[in-house]
Parts: sequence; C-alpha cells; structure tokens
Amino acid sequence: MAPPLAGIKVLDLSRMGPGPFCTMLLADFGAEVIKIEQPGFGIIPVDVDEETWAAYYAIDRNKRSITLDFKTTEARRIFHGMARTADVIIEGFRPGVAKRLELDYETARELNPRIIYCSLTGYGQDGPYHDLPGHDINYVSIAGALSAMAIRDGRPAVPLNMLGDYAGGGLQAAFGIVSGLLARDRTGRGQLIDIAMVDGVVSLLSWEASVFFAGGGVPKWGETPLTGGVPCGCVYKAKDGGFISLGCFEVKFWENLCRALEREDLIPYQFAQGDEKEDVMAQLEQIFLTKTKEEWFQLLSPKDIPITPVLELDEVFSDPQVVHRQMVVEVNHPKLGKVKQVGIGTKFSETPGEIRNTAPLPGQHTEEILAELGYSGGEIARLRKTGAIG
Repeated sequence: MAPPLAGIKVLDLSRMGPGPFCTMLLADFGAEVIKIEQPGFGIIPVDVDEETWAAYYAIDRNKRSITLDFKTTEARRIFHGMARTADVIIEGFRPGVAKRLELDYETARELNPRIIYCSLTGYGQDGPYHDLPGHDINYVSIAGALSAMAIRDGRPAVPLNMLGDYAGGGLQAAFGIVSGLLARDRTGRGQLIDIAMVDGVVSLLSWEASVFFAGGGVPKWGETPLTGGVPCGCVYKAKDGGFISLGCFEVKFWENLCRALEREDLIPYQFAQGDEKEDVMAQLEQIFLTKTKEEWFQLLSPKDIPITPVLELDEVFSDPQVVHRQMVVEVNHPKLGKVKQVGIGTKFSETPGEIRNTAPLPGQHTEEILAELGYSGGEIARLRKTGAIG
C-alpha cells in the first residue's frame, strides 16, 4: 500500500534546521521532495567528507537535490517551471527575500493556483519583529520558554534547538502543510501558510499559559510541579554521577515509590513546599546516591513507579525501548554500506513511512530533474556554463 503522501511533490527552498526537518517528515511518508540548493551552501559539522556526512544526515534523506543560482534569470525560470506541477513549496527566507527573487507566494499562485506555499520564519511575515534576524535561542527567549527552563550558574540553560526550530517550526510547518493539502481537496484551491517559530513555541506553552491566565502566576524553574519544584517530580543524582528522573505526580505512584524505598513516612510530603520540600528532597537525594541510575531503574520500574535514567545521547540508541520501537535504524548506502540514522517517529498500521535513500549530495539530481522538465543535454550544458545551475 502506498504511503500517505505518495504523489505529493514538494519543492524545498529552505536551508538549515526547521525547514529541512519539516520536509524530512513529509518525505518519510512518501512525498517527493526536491531540495533546491544554492551553489556553495552547506555546513558539515563533523570532520568527514561530504559523501559520508550525507550518508548519516537523516534530515535530508528521501530527497533529491538540484542546485540553482537564483541571481540568474534562467534559474528563476527553472523554478517557475517546477512550481507549475508542484503541490507544495516551503521557504525559510527572511520576509521580502522570496518576493525579490520572484519565488514568492503571489508568483507561485499565478503559475499554480493549487499550490500550498509555506513560509517558515522566526517571527512571521508581519508584526514589529518580522524583519529581525534570529535563531532558536532567540525564539524560545521571546516566547517565554527559556525563562522557565533549568537554571545553570544563575542563568537559564540554553537547550538544543528541538523546542524552537523543530517543534515550534518544523513540526508546525509539516502539520500546516498536510492540513492545507486536506483543505485543498475540499476547495480546489491552494493557500499561503505563515509559520513563525515564536508562534509555535508559544502554542507549546498552552498549559503554562492556561495556568497564568487563570491567576496561577508566572512559572519559574524549580518552583512549579512541572519544572522540578516538588519532591515527586524532580531529577536526583545517583551513585555513578548520573541522574534519575521521577514523575510520581499521581498519589498511587508516589505511594509506590515511598513503600519501595521503605520510607512510608514521606507519603504526606508528595507536593511539599518551603523548608519541608527542601528536607524531603535532600533525604531522597541521599537515598538515590546509594545506587547507580541503572540499578534504580531496574529496581523501581517494575513496581509501577514512573522513574527513568537520564540518558546521554550515546546511551539512547542502545536503550531497549528505543531499539524495539525502531528509532535507530540501519540504512543502505551505495558506498558505505549500512549506516545508522534516527528512525521514523510516527507509526502507521497500514501505510507506514519508509527510508528509501540517504541524503543526496548538493546538486546530485540537477540534470535528472531538468531532463524531466524537458531540457535537452545541450540546454543543460549551456545553463551550467552560465552559472544558473551548479
């Protein structure tokens, strides 16, 4: 059975992080994604050659690549030809850039009224901040998420870019695109989808916002139940220097923990505050320092207690649950053999996603794609000579 997005053609003009993550999700479920790259653009964060990096770079898997220099009229004309038969265009330029390059929604809509066009930026296409440059750290800051995260050396700890770029941006964009495609099935018309990573992060704070609007105050790290501010929901250090996390928010789970530790006297202090909280947490810390994080997990998890070790990344991909759920997979590469990549997070019973190929090299499919558009070998050679294609 064909995957859910089979037959959907996506033109990906985005560059780093959230846009490519979005199109990886679409490609994993069958969309034909064509990366449109600019000559000379690319970052390899580890000391390997370009082909090895592409083999492991999961975010660009299941895609083809064409290199176009949009400073040239010919390259823009090629894009316009591609847009006529595409279903989706996603771009991550700063507002106004796509219009200047004639790659904007209005241009695409004239060529193809059914196009779903997604603009993915930090602050959105309008508003007082729309033209500000930024990165994940800026988006989670302005959205109020960073101030509620763990404190390190007296200041908010900077997280990985999963919250702003990927959850606030890439996931929101993928959801928006698929929703836009469903709407198009009913109306026959495409539309513009304006994704701002700040908007996405704010929406992820819906619980905290609800508490605040209802009069619950501003959540501060270490002061609320969901930020480690209660004995039953916190991180404790173990004997080996690692950590375990507790999530015993329901009474029965907290009681199970206290009984397993032979400390039923702590049952009344599940949500202790003030000096009582500090005393209970200090006692738990001393208890947890007597065994390693793995020993505690093996001892307590079978007793219906929400406890897990805090894993480092090099431990995650050997964890039995992660392995069982196929969140680390081996993908065939024509030169390197089997390479490991992160798996597909969403599981479908009838139309599962699949990893069909590893990431392409920049421009690897330029000639192939141009030939599909009807360009002859001579025309392709001329375009390469003019610098329109890489």
